[in-house]
Amino acid sequence: QLVESGGGLVQPGGSLRLSCTGSTSDFSRYSVHWYRQLPGREREWIAYSNPDGTGTYANSVKGRFAGPRGAARNTVALQMDNVKLEDAAVYYCEQGKNWGQGTQVTVSV
Repeated sequence: QLVESGGGLVQPGGSLRLSCTGSTSDFSRYSVHWYRQLPGREREWIAYSNPDGTGTYANSVKGRFAGPRGAARNTVALQMDNVKLEDAAVYYCEQGKNWGQGTQVTVSV
């Protein structure tokens, strides 16, 4: 089971840190994907976080988002910097076809 947290309201240019917490004992051994979705739109892949903290990012977020492994063993973060209006969406993490429930990110002045 995966649980996302950390969503909320952020101003354009601001920062927000999302977390994905896994409940399985081997969560930290595998990569985690991040997606986001707007109402009526397809779910968009945005990031892939490896166990060693490295990652791959979609062009839309590259250079602004990073996916460090959290301090807690079973947590992966998505650090969102220089947030833009178009980043507003529900954000999901996924590992091994297991999905969280999503966390809402709202971007507004």
